[in-house]
Amino acid sequence: MLTQERYKVILEILEEKDAVTVTELAALVGTSESSIRRDLTVLDREGRLRKVYGGATAINRTEGALEDEVNVRNEHMAAEKELIGEYAAGLINNDDFVYVDSGTTTARLIDHIGPTKATFVTNGIIHAQKLLSKGFRAYMIGGRIKPVTASVVGAEGIRNLLKMNFTKAFMGANGIDITAGFTTPDSEEAMMKEKAIEKSFAVFVLADHSKFRKVYPVTFAELRKCCIITDRLPYSGFNDKTIIREVTS
Repeated sequence: MLTQERYKVILEILEEKDAVTVTELAALVGTSESSIRRDLTVLDREGRLRKVYGGATAINRTEGALEDEVNVRNEHMAAEKELIGEYAAGLINNDDFVYVDSGTTTARLIDHIGPTKATFVTNGIIHAQKLLSKGFRAYMIGGRIKPVTASVVGAEGIRNLLKMNFTKAFMGANGIDITAGFTTPDSEEAMMKEKAIEKSFAVFVLADHSKFRKVYPVTFAELRKCCIITDRLPYSGFNDKTIIREVTS
């Protein structure tokens, strides 16, 4: 196999596995470990992977702090969000005290909730309107309104959350990464998410497959703290860190 072909295969393997040893690569590529080490050195210098002791890791896709407007994000992966929201709605029981985080996928959850005696708390303005229109017992977290996500954030919102104890929380996330965990662009929003998770018995992050291997500026939880509900898992390694529920049509 030519050198450039080996590079291509190595990068494809890392795209799938996220991290791999020299021994594994040698077996998969069909060459010697010394050749693999030289290849990793070159690819590391080129910034195409990160060479570590005994192997290599993929370079995570790092995102910036800017966020799309709600109406733009609402159309992205719409069918996948519907599947995830419908599945998550089936996890709600009559005696639940539920936190619903702001976000376009968590909003789909509300659309699929059937008649229930559960009580809901949310920091999403759109979410509060949906809950109200369906006649559910619901509370809105108070605080500063963040226009781009139509959500409530800030110190007052955190003080509200500290008084509550949820049986279940359904959270949104901008990025999910094995090392960085669950991430979001905004520090105030991250603090709201972090506190909601701390005050919840069971936590579910609702995220379509495009969120995986993306890293945003602020981590709000480690993978092990939340179960992930997604339409499909595009990369290996994540199910070693937490529970993944893949929803199919």
